[in-house]
Amino acid sequence: MALKEDFENLLESLKTERDEIKLKLHLGSMEAREEFENVEKNWSAFSQKASDIADDTVETSEEFIEKAKIVGEELKATYDRIRTRLSK
Repeated sequence: MALKEDFENLLESLKTERDEIKLKLHLGSMEAREEFENVEKNWSAFSQKASDIADDTVETSEEFIEKAKIVGEELKATYDRIRTRLSK
């Protein structure tokens, strides 16, 4: 299932990016910190969906995976914005 593999790659990329941003936040602007705190809610929901997808005992449809992937892409865009702010 290529879609599931793509999703797992996205998950790993997001985990790495999230961890790197968390390390840089203490040096960043208040605006970046606030945006990161807001996106943490989405991260929690996304990581729960990722757990469901990874769990072979839980039935997941391609539609469910596709929707989770869209949320992941939105998280990635937000992380990219935060990273840009932190690198200024």
